[in-house]
Amino acid sequence: MRHFGIIGNPVKQSFSAKFFAEKFSREGIDAEYSLYPLDKIEDAPALMQQLDGLNVTIPYKQAVMPYLDRLDDTAREIGAVNVVKCEQQGDKHILTGYNTDCIGFMDTIRPHLKEHHTSALVLGTGGAAKAVYYGLKQLGIEPIYVSRTKNLTYNQLTEDIVREHKVIVNCTPLGMWPQTDSCADIPYSAITDKHLLFDCVYNPEKTEFLRRGEEHGAEIVNGLGMLYGQAEAAWEIWDY
Repeated sequence: MRHFGIIGNPVKQSFSAKFFAEKFSREGIDAEYSLYPLDKIEDAPALMQQLDGLNVTIPYKQAVMPYLDRLDDTAREIGAVNVVKCEQQGDKHILTGYNTDCIGFMDTIRPHLKEHHTSALVLGTGGAAKAVYYGLKQLGIEPIYVSRTKNLTYNQLTEDIVREHKVIVNCTPLGMWPQTDSCADIPYSAITDKHLLFDCVYNPEKTEFLRRGEEHGAEIVNGLGMLYGQAEAAWEIWDY
């Protein structure tokens, strides 16, 4: 049996274990997938020595990188890792980092894009935000980071800026179960029916961020398709 899992803090909200359990059962794959909540990233190396593959979620998508032997070109360019391939090469256990978040994001948002979606606000600057930023650039959309302390800050985010940027992507954990009543502090009154709001959060299905956008006529998309897309891409990496 092969062994896979996900590290993060927290991880109990993740749908990854259910997704892979159903996939393994459906396709007759002799493997298991477990949740590994880690209090500190320093606990990851010993765990990775015992696994065949690993997903990485908040807050370790950047912190895990120094513990890897290799980085895929895309992961290196993005500056974040959400997939680790663990393989034995001779007497060495080699850990290679990849980023499939960008694949899942691009494949999910692409069908919803219109000609007027030329610029985007990326809420957050963590690992998921870096993958989304990269994906938007690949799609020909000019992104700007929004954060609490650097780049464009939330305090600087005016209604005019929101009106100008017709794609808004939440890459923060705000609104994630169980704190479902929280959301990014942006001028929602400036959102129109020309806007597309994407939330990387998928639990709950409709976050407060998406609900407020929908109230103002925006098209909304949650992160479930992104999860499934990155997971299938991760399996293609692991299934050697």
